Amino acid sequence: MWHDLHPLGLHAETRGYRRYAWTDADTDCRAWFREQAESRGLTHETDRNGNQWAWLGDPNAGDAVVTGSHLDSVPDGGAFDGPLGIVSSFAALDELRERGAQPRRPLAIVNFGDEEGARFGLACVGSRLATGTLTPGKARELRDADGVGLPEAMERAGHDPEAIGPDPERLARIGAFVELHIEQGRALTDTAHPVGIASAIWPHGRWRFDFRGEANHAGTTRLDDRRDPMLTYANTVLAARKKARLAGALATFGKVSVEPNGVNAIPSLVRGWLDSRAADQDTLDLVIAEIEKAAADRGARDGVDVSVVRESFTPVVEFEHALRDELGRILGDRYGGERVPVLGTGAGHDAGILSGTVPTAMLFVRNPTGVSHSPAEWADEDDCLAGVTALADVLEGLACR
Repeated sequence: MWHDLHPLGLHAETRGYRRYAWTDADTDCRAWFREQAESRGLTHETDRNGNQWAWLGDPNAGDAVVTGSHLDSVPDGGAFDGPLGIVSSFAALDELRERGAQPRRPLAIVNFGDEEGARFGLACVGSRLATGTLTPGKARELRDADGVGLPEAMERAGHDPEAIGPDPERLARIGAFVELHIEQGRALTDTAHPVGIASAIWPHGRWRFDFRGEANHAGTTRLDDRRDPMLTYANTVLAARKKARLAGALATFGKVSVEPNGVNAIPSLVRGWLDSRAADQDTLDLVIAEIEKAAADRGARDGVDVSVVRESFTPVVEFEHALRDELGRILGDRYGGERVPVLGTGAGHDAGILSGTVPTAMLFVRNPTGVSHSPAEWADEDDCLAGVTALADVLEGLACR
Protein backbone atom coordinates (compact mmCIF):
# COMPACT_ATOMS: atom_id res chain seq x y z
CA MET A 1 0.00 0.00 0.00
CA TRP A 2 2.82 2.43 0.83
CA HIS A 3 4.43 1.69 -2.53
CA ASP A 4 1.23 2.50 -4.44
CA LEU A 5 0.44 5.62 -2.41
CA HIS A 6 3.98 7.02 -2.31
CA PRO A 7 4.12 8.90 -5.65
CA LEU A 8 0.68 10.50 -5.43
CA GLY A 9 1.05 14.26 -4.98
CA LEU A 10 4.82 14.04 -4.37
CA HIS A 11 6.65 17.22 -5.45
CA ALA A 12 9.78 16.35 -7.42
CA GLU A 13 11.96 19.15 -6.07
CA THR A 14 10.99 19.45 -2.42
CA ARG A 15 10.20 15.71 -1.96
CA GLY A 16 7.23 16.85 0.09
CA TYR A 17 3.57 16.17 -0.59
CA ARG A 18 1.09 18.63 -2.08
CA ARG A 19 -2.14 16.71 -1.77
CA TYR A 20 -4.55 19.63 -1.61
CA ALA A 21 -8.32 19.24 -1.48
CA TRP A 22 -10.16 18.76 -4.77
CA THR A 23 -7.02 18.79 -6.92
CA ASP A 24 -5.69 16.11 -9.26
CA ALA A 25 -3.49 14.74 -6.46
CA ASP A 26 -6.53 14.50 -4.20
CA THR A 27 -8.47 12.73 -6.95
CA ASP A 28 -5.64 10.21 -7.31
CA CYS A 29 -5.63 9.58 -3.56
CA ARG A 30 -9.40 9.07 -3.61
CA ALA A 31 -9.07 6.58 -6.45
CA TRP A 32 -6.42 4.72 -4.43
CA PHE A 33 -8.76 4.58 -1.41
CA ARG A 34 -11.59 3.21 -3.52
CA GLU A 35 -9.32 0.57 -5.05
CA GLN A 36 -8.20 -0.56 -1.58
CA ALA A 37 -11.82 -0.82 -0.46
CA GLU A 38 -13.14 -2.68 -3.47
CA SER A 39 -10.19 -5.08 -3.61
CA ARG A 40 -11.23 -6.22 -0.11
CA GLY A 41 -14.89 -6.58 -0.99
CA LEU A 42 -15.87 -3.54 1.07
CA THR A 43 -18.78 -1.29 0.16
CA HIS A 44 -17.42 2.06 -0.98
CA GLU A 45 -19.39 5.29 -0.86
CA THR A 46 -18.76 9.02 -0.88
CA ASP A 47 -20.98 11.08 1.39
CA ARG A 48 -22.55 14.46 0.68
CA ASN A 49 -19.44 16.30 1.93
CA GLY A 50 -16.92 14.32 -0.07
CA ASN A 51 -15.76 12.03 2.74
CA GLN A 52 -15.07 8.46 1.59
CA TRP A 53 -16.32 5.38 3.44
CA ALA A 54 -15.44 1.70 3.09
CA TRP A 55 -17.88 -0.61 4.91
CA LEU A 56 -17.63 -4.17 6.15
CA GLY A 57 -21.16 -5.14 7.09
CA ASP A 58 -24.40 -3.24 6.77
CA PRO A 59 -23.68 0.52 6.80
CA ASN A 60 -27.27 1.18 7.88
CA ALA A 61 -27.27 -1.19 10.85
CA GLY A 62 -25.96 1.32 13.40
CA ASP A 63 -23.54 1.11 16.33
CA ALA A 64 -20.67 0.88 13.85
CA VAL A 65 -17.00 0.93 14.79
CA VAL A 66 -15.17 3.32 12.47
CA THR A 67 -11.49 4.00 11.98
CA GLY A 68 -9.50 6.05 9.47
CA SER A 69 -7.95 9.48 9.05
CA HIS A 70 -7.16 11.66 5.99
CA LEU A 71 -5.02 11.59 2.84
CA ASP A 72 -4.55 15.32 2.12
CA SER A 73 -1.42 17.19 3.20
CA VAL A 74 -0.02 20.53 4.23
CA PRO A 75 2.23 22.24 1.65
CA ASP A 76 5.27 19.99 1.22
CA GLY A 77 4.09 17.73 4.02
CA GLY A 78 5.39 14.34 5.07
CA ALA A 79 4.21 10.88 4.10
CA PHE A 80 2.80 9.81 7.46
CA ASP A 81 0.49 12.57 8.72
CA GLY A 82 -2.92 11.21 7.79
CA PRO A 83 -2.01 8.40 5.38
CA LEU A 84 -0.53 6.28 8.18
CA GLY A 85 -4.00 6.12 9.72
CA ILE A 86 -5.64 5.10 6.43
CA VAL A 87 -3.04 2.50 5.49
CA SER A 88 -3.03 1.09 9.03
CA SER A 89 -6.82 0.81 8.96
CA PHE A 90 -6.81 -1.35 5.84
CA ALA A 91 -3.88 -3.38 7.22
CA ALA A 92 -5.68 -3.84 10.57
CA LEU A 93 -8.75 -5.13 8.75
CA ASP A 94 -6.52 -7.59 6.88
CA GLU A 95 -5.11 -8.76 10.20
CA LEU A 96 -8.56 -9.25 11.67
CA ARG A 97 -9.45 -11.49 8.74
CA GLU A 98 -6.22 -13.45 9.19
CA ARG A 99 -7.17 -13.97 12.84
CA GLY A 100 -10.58 -15.23 11.79
CA ALA A 101 -12.28 -12.54 13.86
CA GLN A 102 -16.00 -12.16 13.15
CA PRO A 103 -17.34 -8.62 13.63
CA ARG A 104 -20.63 -8.35 15.46
CA ARG A 105 -20.90 -4.67 14.64
CA PRO A 106 -20.40 -2.97 11.27
CA LEU A 107 -16.84 -1.84 10.61
CA ALA A 108 -15.87 1.10 8.43
CA ILE A 109 -12.77 2.96 7.27
CA VAL A 110 -13.18 6.67 6.49
CA ASN A 111 -11.06 9.15 4.56
CA PHE A 112 -12.10 12.62 5.70
CA GLY A 113 -11.69 15.33 3.09
CA ASP A 114 -9.59 18.50 3.47
CA GLU A 115 -8.37 17.83 7.00
CA GLU A 116 -5.29 20.03 6.73
CA GLY A 117 -7.02 23.05 5.22
CA ALA A 118 -3.99 23.76 3.02
CA ARG A 119 -6.02 25.02 0.06
CA PHE A 120 -8.94 26.92 1.58
CA GLY A 121 -7.45 27.92 4.93
CA LEU A 122 -9.87 26.02 7.17
CA ALA A 123 -8.92 22.69 8.72
CA CYS A 124 -11.17 19.62 8.91
CA VAL A 125 -13.70 20.85 6.36
CA GLY A 126 -15.15 17.39 5.69
CA SER A 127 -15.75 16.51 9.33
CA ARG A 128 -16.86 20.05 10.22
CA LEU A 129 -19.51 19.95 7.50
CA ALA A 130 -20.69 16.50 8.60
CA THR A 131 -21.09 17.57 12.22
CA GLY A 132 -22.63 20.94 11.38
CA THR A 133 -19.84 22.97 13.00
CA LEU A 134 -19.26 24.47 9.53
CA THR A 135 -22.40 25.66 7.78
CA PRO A 136 -22.87 25.16 4.02
CA GLY A 137 -23.10 28.93 3.62
CA LYS A 138 -19.72 29.54 5.27
CA ALA A 139 -18.18 26.66 3.33
CA ARG A 140 -19.34 28.12 0.03
CA GLU A 141 -17.55 31.37 0.89
CA LEU A 142 -14.15 29.67 1.17
CA ARG A 143 -11.62 30.66 -1.51
CA ASP A 144 -8.13 29.44 -2.33
CA ALA A 145 -5.14 31.65 -3.13
CA ASP A 146 -6.20 31.85 -6.78
CA GLY A 147 -9.73 32.94 -5.91
CA VAL A 148 -11.30 29.58 -6.74
CA GLY A 149 -14.23 28.88 -4.44
CA LEU A 150 -14.82 25.59 -2.68
CA PRO A 151 -18.04 24.88 -4.68
CA GLU A 152 -16.23 25.40 -7.98
CA ALA A 153 -13.33 23.18 -6.90
CA MET A 154 -15.68 20.41 -5.78
CA GLU A 155 -17.65 20.60 -9.02
CA ARG A 156 -14.48 20.43 -11.12
CA ALA A 157 -13.56 17.25 -9.24
CA GLY A 158 -16.97 15.71 -9.97
CA HIS A 159 -18.70 16.30 -6.63
CA ASP A 160 -22.02 18.13 -6.20
CA PRO A 161 -21.42 21.19 -4.00
CA GLU A 162 -25.15 21.72 -3.53
CA ALA A 163 -25.31 18.56 -1.41
CA ILE A 164 -22.90 19.66 1.34
CA GLY A 165 -24.18 20.02 4.88
CA PRO A 166 -24.79 18.27 8.21
CA ASP A 167 -25.04 14.49 8.10
CA PRO A 168 -26.67 13.54 11.43
CA GLU A 169 -28.17 10.29 10.16
CA ARG A 170 -24.77 8.92 9.21
CA LEU A 171 -23.10 10.07 12.43
CA ALA A 172 -25.92 8.53 14.48
CA ARG A 173 -24.94 5.12 13.09
CA ILE A 174 -21.41 5.39 14.53
CA GLY A 175 -20.92 3.82 17.95
CA ALA A 176 -17.19 4.59 18.19
CA PHE A 177 -14.52 6.29 16.08
CA VAL A 178 -10.82 5.50 16.62
CA GLU A 179 -8.20 7.41 14.64
CA LEU A 180 -4.59 6.23 14.42
CA HIS A 181 -2.02 8.95 13.72
CA ILE A 182 1.71 9.45 13.82
CA GLU A 183 2.64 11.31 17.00
CA GLN A 184 3.40 14.95 16.26
CA GLY A 185 5.93 15.33 19.01
CA ARG A 186 8.42 13.16 20.91
CA ALA A 187 6.61 12.09 24.08
CA LEU A 188 6.67 8.40 23.15
CA THR A 189 10.41 8.45 22.49
CA ASP A 190 10.92 8.69 26.25
CA THR A 191 9.02 5.43 26.79
CA ALA A 192 9.45 1.84 25.73
CA HIS A 193 6.12 1.88 23.94
CA PRO A 194 5.67 2.30 20.18
CA VAL A 195 1.99 3.19 20.63
CA GLY A 196 0.16 5.59 22.95
CA ILE A 197 -3.40 6.72 23.60
CA ALA A 198 -4.57 10.31 23.28
CA SER A 199 -6.02 12.02 26.33
CA ALA A 200 -6.99 15.39 24.90
CA ILE A 201 -6.41 17.92 22.13
CA TRP A 202 -5.38 21.42 23.15
CA PRO A 203 -7.66 24.31 22.18
CA HIS A 204 -6.33 25.91 19.02
CA GLY A 205 -7.21 28.30 16.24
CA ARG A 206 -6.10 30.39 13.30
CA TRP A 207 -6.14 34.19 13.19
CA ARG A 208 -5.56 36.47 10.20
CA PHE A 209 -3.70 39.71 10.93
CA ASP A 210 -4.01 42.51 8.35
CA PHE A 211 -1.36 45.24 8.54
CA ARG A 212 -2.30 48.19 6.26
CA GLY A 213 0.23 50.90 5.54
CA GLU A 214 1.11 53.00 2.52
CA ALA A 215 2.81 51.80 -0.66
CA ASN A 216 5.76 53.91 -1.74
CA HIS A 217 9.13 53.85 -3.45
CA ALA A 218 11.80 51.94 -1.51
CA GLY A 219 14.60 54.04 -2.99
CA THR A 220 13.23 57.54 -2.54
CA THR A 221 11.04 57.54 0.58
CA ARG A 222 12.83 58.62 3.75
CA LEU A 223 12.62 56.14 6.63
CA ASP A 224 10.87 58.68 8.84
CA ASP A 225 8.20 59.28 6.17
CA ARG A 226 7.22 55.63 5.76
CA ARG A 227 4.10 53.77 6.91
CA ASP A 228 5.64 50.34 6.45
CA PRO A 229 3.38 47.44 7.51
CA MET A 230 6.28 45.00 7.22
CA LEU A 231 7.83 46.52 10.33
CA THR A 232 4.63 46.02 12.31
CA TYR A 233 4.28 42.48 11.02
CA ALA A 234 7.89 41.61 11.89
CA ASN A 235 7.51 42.99 15.41
CA THR A 236 4.29 41.00 15.85
CA VAL A 237 6.01 37.77 14.82
CA LEU A 238 8.64 38.31 17.51
CA ALA A 239 5.99 39.29 20.06
CA ALA A 240 4.03 36.12 19.34
CA ARG A 241 7.08 34.00 20.08
CA LYS A 242 7.78 35.85 23.32
CA LYS A 243 4.19 35.82 24.62
CA ALA A 244 3.76 32.12 23.84
CA ARG A 245 7.05 31.17 25.48
CA LEU A 246 6.23 33.05 28.68
CA ALA A 247 2.80 31.39 28.88
CA GLY A 248 3.95 27.86 28.01
CA ALA A 249 1.85 27.98 24.85
CA LEU A 250 2.54 27.84 21.09
CA ALA A 251 2.19 30.61 18.51
CA THR A 252 3.38 30.54 14.91
CA PHE A 253 3.09 32.90 11.96
CA GLY A 254 3.51 30.32 9.20
CA LYS A 255 1.91 32.04 6.23
CA VAL A 256 2.25 35.57 4.89
CA SER A 257 1.20 37.53 1.81
CA VAL A 258 2.45 40.96 0.76
CA GLU A 259 1.03 43.62 -1.57
CA PRO A 260 2.26 44.80 -3.99
CA ASN A 261 5.11 42.34 -3.32
CA GLY A 262 7.83 44.22 -5.17
CA VAL A 263 11.49 44.24 -4.21
CA ASN A 264 11.74 48.03 -4.57
CA ALA A 265 8.30 48.83 -3.13
CA ILE A 266 7.24 49.57 0.42
CA PRO A 267 4.22 47.30 1.01
CA SER A 268 0.70 48.65 1.30
CA LEU A 269 -0.55 45.46 2.98
CA VAL A 270 1.03 42.60 4.84
CA ARG A 271 -1.31 39.79 5.79
CA GLY A 272 -0.09 37.12 8.21
CA TRP A 273 -1.78 34.03 9.55
CA LEU A 274 -1.23 33.04 13.16
CA ASP A 275 -1.65 29.51 14.50
CA SER A 276 -1.82 29.36 18.29
CA ARG A 277 -2.43 26.56 20.79
CA ALA A 278 -2.33 26.11 24.55
CA ALA A 279 -3.10 23.49 27.16
CA ASP A 280 -6.18 25.37 28.35
CA GLN A 281 -8.59 28.02 27.11
CA ASP A 282 -7.61 30.77 29.54
CA THR A 283 -3.97 30.57 28.54
CA LEU A 284 -4.80 30.65 24.85
CA ASP A 285 -7.10 33.65 25.29
CA LEU A 286 -4.38 35.51 27.20
CA VAL A 287 -1.72 34.81 24.58
CA ILE A 288 -3.92 35.95 21.69
CA ALA A 289 -4.93 39.12 23.55
CA GLU A 290 -1.29 39.98 24.25
CA ILE A 291 -0.25 39.36 20.64
CA GLU A 292 -3.10 41.56 19.38
CA LYS A 293 -2.09 44.32 21.82
CA ALA A 294 1.55 44.13 20.74
CA ALA A 295 0.47 44.42 17.09
CA ALA A 296 -1.80 47.39 17.78
CA ASP A 297 0.82 49.21 19.88
CA ARG A 298 3.52 48.79 17.25
CA GLY A 299 1.06 49.71 14.48
CA ALA A 300 0.31 53.00 16.20
CA ARG A 301 4.04 53.81 16.22
CA ASP A 302 4.46 52.83 12.56
CA GLY A 303 1.33 54.54 11.26
CA VAL A 304 -0.10 51.16 10.32
CA ASP A 305 -3.70 50.03 10.79
CA VAL A 306 -4.06 46.55 12.31
CA SER A 307 -7.13 44.32 12.15
CA VAL A 308 -7.54 40.74 13.33
CA VAL A 309 -10.04 38.10 12.24
CA ARG A 310 -10.38 34.68 13.84
CA GLU A 311 -10.78 32.33 10.89
CA SER A 312 -11.19 29.05 12.77
CA PHE A 313 -11.22 27.74 16.30
CA THR A 314 -11.48 24.38 18.05
CA PRO A 315 -12.02 24.26 21.83
CA VAL A 316 -10.28 21.76 24.06
CA VAL A 317 -11.24 18.16 23.32
CA GLU A 318 -11.30 15.62 26.12
CA PHE A 319 -11.70 12.23 24.49
CA GLU A 320 -14.45 10.14 26.03
CA HIS A 321 -12.99 8.56 29.14
CA ALA A 322 -14.95 5.30 28.89
CA LEU A 323 -13.70 4.61 25.36
CA ARG A 324 -10.20 5.80 26.21
CA ASP A 325 -10.11 3.48 29.22
CA GLU A 326 -11.39 0.59 27.10
CA LEU A 327 -8.53 1.12 24.67
CA GLY A 328 -6.14 1.14 27.59
CA ARG A 329 -7.54 -2.16 28.83
CA ILE A 330 -7.37 -3.79 25.40
CA LEU A 331 -3.80 -2.68 24.75
CA GLY A 332 -2.79 -3.43 28.32
CA ASP A 333 -3.71 -7.06 27.68
CA ARG A 334 -1.45 -7.01 24.62
CA TYR A 335 1.48 -5.72 26.72
CA GLY A 336 1.00 -8.11 29.62
CA GLY A 337 -0.98 -5.71 31.78
CA GLU A 338 1.52 -2.87 31.45
CA ARG A 339 -0.09 0.56 31.27
CA VAL A 340 0.03 2.14 27.81
CA PRO A 341 1.13 5.79 27.78
CA VAL A 342 -1.66 8.37 27.67
CA LEU A 343 -0.66 11.75 26.26
CA GLY A 344 -2.15 15.02 25.13
CA THR A 345 -1.47 16.76 21.84
CA GLY A 346 -1.47 20.25 20.43
CA ALA A 347 -2.42 19.04 16.93
CA GLY A 348 -5.97 19.10 15.62
CA HIS A 349 -7.64 16.05 14.11
CA ASP A 350 -10.95 14.93 12.64
CA ALA A 351 -11.39 12.85 15.80
CA GLY A 352 -11.51 16.10 17.74
CA ILE A 353 -14.25 17.50 15.51
CA LEU A 354 -16.30 14.31 15.82
CA SER A 355 -15.89 14.12 19.59
CA GLY A 356 -18.86 16.39 20.23
CA THR A 357 -21.14 14.02 18.31
CA VAL A 358 -19.82 10.46 18.65
CA PRO A 359 -17.52 8.66 21.12
CA THR A 360 -13.97 9.11 19.81
CA ALA A 361 -10.45 8.04 20.70
CA MET A 362 -6.98 8.21 19.16
CA LEU A 363 -3.87 6.07 18.97
CA PHE A 364 -0.44 7.59 18.37
CA VAL A 365 2.51 5.82 16.73
CA ARG A 366 5.96 6.80 17.95
CA ASN A 367 7.80 9.48 15.98
CA PRO A 368 11.55 9.23 16.73
CA THR A 369 12.38 12.78 15.65
CA GLY A 370 9.12 14.51 16.54
CA VAL A 371 9.17 16.20 13.12
CA SER A 372 5.82 16.61 11.38
CA HIS A 373 4.37 18.71 8.53
CA SER A 374 7.72 18.23 6.79
CA PRO A 375 9.29 15.80 4.31
CA ALA A 376 11.52 14.71 7.21
CA GLU A 377 8.52 13.22 9.04
CA TRP A 378 9.24 9.60 9.84
CA ALA A 379 8.20 6.52 11.79
CA ASP A 380 10.12 3.24 11.98
CA GLU A 381 8.58 0.30 10.16
CA ASP A 382 8.49 -1.83 13.31
CA ASP A 383 6.58 0.91 15.13
CA CYS A 384 4.14 1.24 12.23
CA LEU A 385 3.52 -2.50 12.32
CA ALA A 386 3.01 -2.29 16.09
CA GLY A 387 0.42 0.41 15.37
CA VAL A 388 -1.39 -1.90 12.95
CA THR A 389 -1.45 -4.66 15.57
CA ALA A 390 -2.70 -2.25 18.23
CA LEU A 391 -5.45 -0.97 15.96
CA ALA A 392 -6.45 -4.51 15.04
CA ASP A 393 -6.62 -5.38 18.77
CA VAL A 394 -8.82 -2.34 19.39
CA LEU A 395 -11.15 -3.10 16.48
CA GLU A 396 -11.42 -6.72 17.55
CA GLY A 397 -12.13 -5.71 21.14
CA LEU A 398 -14.77 -3.17 20.17
CA ALA A 399 -16.47 -4.88 17.21
CA CYS A 400 -15.91 -8.63 17.52
CA ARG A 401 -16.55 -9.46 21.18
